[in-house]
Amino acid sequence: MNIAIVGSGYVGLVTGVCLAHIGHQVICCDNNEEKIKALRAGRIPIYEPGLEDLLVKYVKSGGITFSHSIRDASKKAEVIFIAVGTPSKKNGDADLTYIENVAREVALSMDSYKLLVEKSTVPAQTGDRIARTIRLNLPKKNKKGNAAVPEFDVASNPEFLREGSAVHDFMNPDRIVIGVESKRAERLLREIYKPLNATMVVTNLATAEMIKHASNSFLATKISFINSVAQICERVGADVEKVAEGMGYDKRIGRSFLNAGIGYGGSCFPKDVDAFVCLAEKSGYDFKILKSVREVNESQKAWFTRHIEDKLWIIKDKTIAVWGLAFKSNTDDMRSAASLTVIEALRGEGAHIQAYDPQAMANARKMIKGIRFCSDAYAAVKGADCLLLLTEWDEFKKADFVKTRDLMRQAVVFDGRNFLDSKALGELGFEYYGIGRGGNA
Repeated sequence: MNIAIVGSGYVGLVTGVCLAHIGHQVICCDNNEEKIKALRAGRIPIYEPGLEDLLVKYVKSGGITFSHSIRDASKKAEVIFIAVGTPSKKNGDADLTYIENVAREVALSMDSYKLLVEKSTVPAQTGDRIARTIRLNLPKKNKKGNAAVPEFDVASNPEFLREGSAVHDFMNPDRIVIGVESKRAERLLREIYKPLNATMVVTNLATAEMIKHASNSFLATKISFINSVAQICERVGADVEKVAEGMGYDKRIGRSFLNAGIGYGGSCFPKDVDAFVCLAEKSGYDFKILKSVREVNESQKAWFTRHIEDKLWIIKDKTIAVWGLAFKSNTDDMRSAASLTVIEALRGEGAHIQAYDPQAMANARKMIKGIRFCSDAYAAVKGADCLLLLTEWDEFKKADFVKTRDLMRQAVVFDGRNFLDSKALGELGFEYYGIGRGGNA
């Protein structure tokens, strides 16, 4: 099928490349001409394992092309996926300006049936707004001068792609959710995803929109819950890792997203929780649980910083090494990364920061000032009074900790992800502090 993707960020680019991979003809559109130029040359502006190889393959074969014109892209496609940004407003609500702009641009050039599909995460009832925008901007006459009202449908097809494993997630989905208001739209979306042979959940528009926000908010809730449990474990001498293991064997609960740490970040959870809280308020419901989830997440970062201050004693003029800057491993995404909050707090106390991340250094330099960015993990720990593990990259687990210890001024580790082997580090002479592990594990 001929498919257009409007927006070539994390979601749009992965969706476009993977749709080409399963046999569709795809044109990706973005208003950033430099990005389009790079994509045409087979270069991606993000780090996502496996994506660049697929991009190069389908650019060469012609399975995927790129444009900076929404009108041109939409004219060539029957199905148009909207994958533009929906950033948070100051009040936490989703800013849908880009969504409206896409709907208007598509409508102005529409001369045949189109199916517009929400891929961006949007609040419930956004589909109705998109449909209204299209109706208001449809061309009033066709080329022959006769009244013309092209048919169209709006559908919701929320993405469930995890940064760092997005290509795998697209090709191996737990389920594919489609919210439709017509059999024609359902048929088209079923045809698009047929090669994946996945479970299909078919709902109306509002329900599909709700599924995405509810899913992300529930996962954020699990993270904040286990972080709250970690706080209690810290105080009573229990090990939150064992608590999570014991809970996880219960099939009603499951082990995933029960990893205590310094809180969630990224482009999805913080934004989606805020937007869901705002949607609830607009509908007349006070979503107290999600408000608490948000508060716990922020307080966890502050607690981690206080923990460092307590154990290190004096922060001023201490050299602190940081391993990991991205909000999670296998991505270069710095949006809402915990490292931003922790580093800012420690710098405010007069600490000197030496940091390293395998992929996020370029993005981190744009967002963090006044620290030393190092060429590798060992350069970061040289002369350090302590080491903070903030992102769970495999590279750090495999590090030579004898060399690390010998390079440091003080062998003290604060593991913000409970990722390192506390017992092995202890045997090497490190003073180890995890999250919710009863103090010095």
